[in-house]
Amino acid sequence: MRIKRGPWFWTFCLGVMGAYGQADYVLVGGRLYTVDPAQPIAEAMAVQGERILMVGTSEQVLAAYPNAQRIDLDGYVVVPGFIDAHAHLMGLGLNRMQADLTGTRSVQEVLERLKAFATSLPEGAWLLGRGWDQNDWPVKAFPTRYMLDAAFPDRPVWLVRIDGHAAWANTAALQQAAPELLATFVADPPGGRIVRDAQGIPTGVFIDAAMELVARHIPRPTEAVLEEALQRAVTEVHRYGLTGVHDAGADWDTIQRYWRAIDRDALRLRLYVMVDGLGEAFEHICTQGPILGYKGYLTVRSVKFYIDGALGSRGAALLAEYSDDPENQGLLRYAPEVFAEMVQQAMRCGLQVNTHAIGDRGVRVVLDAYEQALQTLGRTAGRHRVEHAQVIAPPDFARFAALGVIASMQPTHAISDMYWAEDRLGPERVRGAYAWRTLLRHGARLAFGSDFPVESPNPLLGFYAAVTRQDAQGWPPGGWYPEERLTREEALRAFTLGAAYAAFQEDELGSLTPGKYADFVVLSQDIMTIPPEEILQTQVLATFVGGQCVFHHEAAAGLCPKLP
Repeated sequence: MRIKRGPWFWTFCLGVMGAYGQADYVLVGGRLYTVDPAQPIAEAMAVQGERILMVGTSEQVLAAYPNAQRIDLDGYVVVPGFIDAHAHLMGLGLNRMQADLTGTRSVQEVLERLKAFATSLPEGAWLLGRGWDQNDWPVKAFPTRYMLDAAFPDRPVWLVRIDGHAAWANTAALQQAAPELLATFVADPPGGRIVRDAQGIPTGVFIDAAMELVARHIPRPTEAVLEEALQRAVTEVHRYGLTGVHDAGADWDTIQRYWRAIDRDALRLRLYVMVDGLGEAFEHICTQGPILGYKGYLTVRSVKFYIDGALGSRGAALLAEYSDDPENQGLLRYAPEVFAEMVQQAMRCGLQVNTHAIGDRGVRVVLDAYEQALQTLGRTAGRHRVEHAQVIAPPDFARFAALGVIASMQPTHAISDMYWAEDRLGPERVRGAYAWRTLLRHGARLAFGSDFPVESPNPLLGFYAAVTRQDAQGWPPGGWYPEERLTREEALRAFTLGAAYAAFQEDELGSLTPGKYADFVVLSQDIMTIPPEEILQTQVLATFVGGQCVFHHEAAAGLCPKLP
């Protein structure tokens, strides 16, 4: 029998060792937002080893631990470490080693960035990039391979759209990877679409499952490149105050890479990994059992499925046709009955099931499959999740709470998509989009993330989006469908304790509670009280994982304790 070691266990153990003089250090003179209803706001905290020892007033903590190393917060704010409930860690690192096309406003700007990046590449190497979004261009139609051919007639080019659900290739890439894609006879794969011209000839854009027709032929990065990508990603997320990441879809090689990095003490980040579909990693976890908190940093007990695509590339599966694309209802990656069997297969293995679903039809198919599996198999692991849940039909909101399904959402998607989402959905259906408040009102649990590298890893941007529903320039005045805004307390909880709950880790993470891991962040401003427009000016001064300072701002070295 495995005993669950919650905060009570560690509080008892630390108490047995003696309360007086046992803290490694204390933080005093600040304002702590604990996300613990028993003590929502405090001034000070004591830390011993990896755990929080005490939370209270400065006077109380100093009286209990007068000999401990003292760190004066000087009025700064401390919050629990941010947890990104849906992200792609290796994707972020690799993205930082490719051409960054985020924010490009035209095809010409894309080409300029590509030309500059290509100067660093060896001859014949693939030119890879990510981040383009045709919705931001003057002509909002998909680009074509011919636009790339003029600048890169010989070098293969493969550019993934910002949402990861479409890609744009040049002719050289198709000639090298799949010459048959230059003809008209190749059929669209299930769950994917090859964009074609009026004559049926592929134009170079591939949506969802069709991307794999080219992607599987791109040379795989070397292990050295992958290791560098991992370290770049971890360094970056620490800088933004992230202490935990739910990695949404990893293969077995990636899981082993995380394992090795933890063993050599090169990865201080709480990773909750979803295996990528019914592949090799799924077989390992299904037959050998889950990985539960390896050295405190690695948990693998869930599977990531896809049911549809993305709204921006019109691959999200809708119950009715797109308002701006008649006769198109998006794409289902699997027939509902096939998907239902996949869900039951995963639940029979005791895994949590987390499914990407963006359109209202996609969400309904997922909820139907979960409901059928729960009726057939019982609760199994529980806490199953819908990842993104961007568009929900009115009858389906109440089903989240009724089925115990978590809505794992990304607030920045709303402020990125709001410029064109109503064009896709129309004025009525859009009211069920990015509907955080409506989900809460129906009793659903929220877990927030960013989906980086689709969006910025910065959780403060997501926090700002959740409480304002405005872009960084404050548009639109009052917020986009402001009735769906959250309070600051609700937003902070979704990025901390809500995300921890979605990973079965609420007894160890997500709040500043004695006995839990000492994962916390020091902020330059009080994000709970300052005017909303100042939230994005807030800086992360220090990030702590397991009591150790893994990042500090250049002007805040004094916030990091000196540990043996």
